[in-house]
Amino acid sequence: MIRETFSAAMLLLGATAGAYATEVSIKTLNSGPGGMMVFNPAFVKIQPGDTVRFVPADKGHNAELIQGMAPEGAPTFKTVVGKEETVTFDKPGLYGFKCSPHYIMGMVGLIEVGDKPENLAAAKRFEPLFEKVQ
Repeated sequence: MIRETFSAAMLLLGATAGAYATEVSIKTLNSGPGGMMVFNPAFVKIQPGDTVRFVPADKGHNAELIQGMAPEGAPTFKTVVGKEETVTFDKPGLYGFKCSPHYIMGMVGLIEVGDKPENLAAAKRFEPLFEKVQ
């Protein structure tokens, strides 16, 4: 009886913990706020465990983590061009991402996970890339 009660409590606790995670959508656009070839929004702030849905509003775009622009030990991600996909961010820090086909045109974005990014110093070297991100 104790084992069953404990198992039920753990299942309920797990379901409740997941209920607080949120999902934010970022659209990929040929033209939008901030110019041509942009993410909208280009900056989001979320909490660990939250999910970002990359929505190809205009085809021909993807989202990919910029090498060296994430907290140490964080998993990389690369969505398929033209396909809507979600990415869950569990590790606090700053994550810079790009559209692979349009990176040369400055199509970049930034995700801040948590309240105190531990990789802020490392991220500052990418500052010129993110001047457009507001």
